[in-house]
Amino acid sequence: MPSSKNLRGYSIGEVSRLSGVNIETIRYYERIGILPEPDRTPGGNRQFSHEQLKRLAFIRHSRDLGFTIEEIRGLLAMVDSRGVSCADVHARTTLHLQNVREKIATLQKLETALSEMATECTRGDIPDCPIIDRLFEVA
Repeated sequence: MPSSKNLRGYSIGEVSRLSGVNIETIRYYERIGILPEPDRTPGGNRQFSHEQLKRLAFIRHSRDLGFTIEEIRGLLAMVDSRGVSCADVHARTTLHLQNVREKIATLQKLETALSEMATECTRGDIPDCPIIDRLFEVA
């Protein structure tokens, strides 16, 4: 429900505060078309509807889960077309989960490599550094 200050809608500041999304990010989402442009007051101020606030929350939650803008655009297109099914959303979510798991595996390998390099280092004052030497190795 719009704030009691303005029954016509939420200001951009209110939407930012309620959604946890930075004002500049809200404007960016408008520019790229994943958040519809809100109505404007006669003075030119944005007035967001409750549905737009909910959509912004959807975008923020999706971003928090690591979905890309294009993945979010696809999910929103499904919702907007009313052609969304739980099976479709599940398929997209499990694909995203697979990608996240692959990134985690890559980061774990990275952690191991960095840990090994740091362990080799004596942290001495000599100019030879095993970390630098390792980075110059040809595979």
